[in-house]
Amino acid sequence: MTPNWITTTTERARSRRPVTWLTLIGVLLLPVVIGGILVAALYNPTERLDSLTAAVVNEDEPVTIDGQMVPLGRQLTAGLVEGSDDVDSNLTWTISNADDAAAGLADGTYAAVITIPENFSAAATSTQPGETPEQATIKVTTPPDSLIVDDAITSQVASVAASSMGTQLSQVYLENVFLGFTTLGDQLGTAADGATQLADGATQAADGAAQLPAGITQLADGNTQLSSGATQLADGAAQLSGGATSLADGAGQVAGGATSLQSGLTTIAGKTRDAAGGAQQLADGVNAGATQLEQTGLVPDELSGAAGASAQAAAGVLAIAQNCAASGAAQAYCDTLLTAAQGVDAAASGTSAGLTQFDTEATAQIAGQFREIGTNVSTLSGGLTQLAGGIDQSADGAGRLATGATGIQDGAGQLATGATGIQDGANGLASGATQLADGATQAASGATTLADGVAQLADGTATLATGLHTAADSLPSYTDQQATDLATVVADPVDADGAGSSLFGASAIPLLATLALWFGGLGTFIALQAVSRRALTSRKPSALLALRSYAPAAGIGALQGLLVAGVVQIAASYSWSEWWVFAGVSIVAGIAFAAVNQALVAVFGGAGRWISALVGVLTVATGIVSTVPGVLSSVAALMPTSAAYQGMVAALTSAGGLGAAFAGLVIWTLVSLAVTMLVVARRRTTSARALLKATPITA
Repeated sequence: MTPNWITTTTERARSRRPVTWLTLIGVLLLPVVIGGILVAALYNPTERLDSLTAAVVNEDEPVTIDGQMVPLGRQLTAGLVEGSDDVDSNLTWTISNADDAAAGLADGTYAAVITIPENFSAAATSTQPGETPEQATIKVTTPPDSLIVDDAITSQVASVAASSMGTQLSQVYLENVFLGFTTLGDQLGTAADGATQLADGATQAADGAAQLPAGITQLADGNTQLSSGATQLADGAAQLSGGATSLADGAGQVAGGATSLQSGLTTIAGKTRDAAGGAQQLADGVNAGATQLEQTGLVPDELSGAAGASAQAAAGVLAIAQNCAASGAAQAYCDTLLTAAQGVDAAASGTSAGLTQFDTEATAQIAGQFREIGTNVSTLSGGLTQLAGGIDQSADGAGRLATGATGIQDGAGQLATGATGIQDGANGLASGATQLADGATQAASGATTLADGVAQLADGTATLATGLHTAADSLPSYTDQQATDLATVVADPVDADGAGSSLFGASAIPLLATLALWFGGLGTFIALQAVSRRALTSRKPSALLALRSYAPAAGIGALQGLLVAGVVQIAASYSWSEWWVFAGVSIVAGIAFAAVNQALVAVFGGAGRWISALVGVLTVATGIVSTVPGVLSSVAALMPTSAAYQGMVAALTSAGGLGAAFAGLVIWTLVSLAVTMLVVARRRTTSARALLKATPITA
């Protein structure tokens, strides 16, 4: 077979001019051009987002929190313009103002304008204590004539930026919340410990309060006894007051008698001193008379008088001596005085007798007697002097007795007054003790109530302590790092792992390749004849005639599949193992699409090309988004493009169904060829009238 066989055996559609290699090359390159344009324009557009220019208008007023300025509008602007640590900014951003941004939207300079309002920082930080929570918003404005995907891109970028800012703010807020849990748990633990101590103290207080009623009852009983004792004390004080008054009266009488006694003793002491002086004079006279008697032998008159006087004195002294004890003098002194008095009396008696017998006895004896009298009288004089001193002491004692009795009288009067005060105080004490006893009785009742209340307080405090411990144990505790890590996760709890940045995803290439190959098959039978014009006159079998028209289209379809796979590899750089499978599916799809388009044109003529175009549109409509109506999805699933699309997806991804796709494409190819053969067979029978009306140009 020579190369010219293709051009000579292939018929041009709607023209009898021969098919040239230029026609075949044009048909061959049609899907390549279509696929190349679609892939270049639509595949992975996010890598070329820098061609989009957007403006940022920051009208935000920073706020101050805890003395630190928080310019969230500036931070968001910087994030949009410069990107983040992980992702660079992919749009071309311009920091502008409202007027420039509006003008830029109008003349097409800006594809979008993002406006950060004045209250952005205030609203974003309104979660602070004491603030009214408010959601921060940003405004995205696009021109009314923007392209279909431009709005989605700018809106997505703004949403991602706002979401990232919100995540950061939420992370800070949640970090503070988690650290607050730790602080709250610590404080609740402290409060629980305090409540436990309070419960212990309340329990002890309850025990003490339970003992308090008994103690207060004892106090009431003691106060009752105190009242009774105070009453008895008042009675005794009254008696003491009466006795003290009587004592004062008696002491007054004693003081008066002692004063009289002192006066009498003083008088007696004077008389005694006079008697002592007289006795001394008498003694001196007796001694002088005795001396004279011894010298002259005559009894002087002094001795005769002295003898009488001695007798009188002796009688007086004897009376004094007998009353000596009553004067208060010492008993030994009184005995001596009595002895002397008795001696003087005897001597006086003897002297008187001696004087009467003077003539018969010797003068010397008389003189001796008189000397003895003088001596005794001198002794008597000394005793009288001592007696006078003793009487003086007695008088002094009587004076002191009078003074003491007066003091006793005064003290007894004061004692009576004090006893009266004691009586009054004891009466008041008795009254107060009675009132205290009544109050203590009431206090005992109140103490019982208090004991019950304190016991309830102890139970309630113990319950509180238990609850606080439970709360403290239930609250989580975090370190600063743990709080930061947890806040990071909670602020952005879900991450879409594996989600690509391509707007069309992994199915973009299969969809575009399927669409290119389908329109390539349609283009083939726009240029080539689907059913040979020689079918009516040819002697060859109908099947051979159908295959003879199909063979060039199948070859072109196979080459189209291979070329489209090559363009895809240049754009997407798949691994060779994936690409070989993809290329195989593309070649089989090109062959199958050629058979289907041949059958459509063979059956429906020009309308078949229109139907083929609808199939391509349906493929695009159902391959972009899954939200198409179910009827369209069901119809699209029955199309040959569905099998090719599923096979290419299975070749480039982990999706299954590669074998089913191959089987579907083969079935569509065989069915289409069978339909074409039937059409060829039908074209080989006609009427004479039809022959006369036949035109050089057929379908």
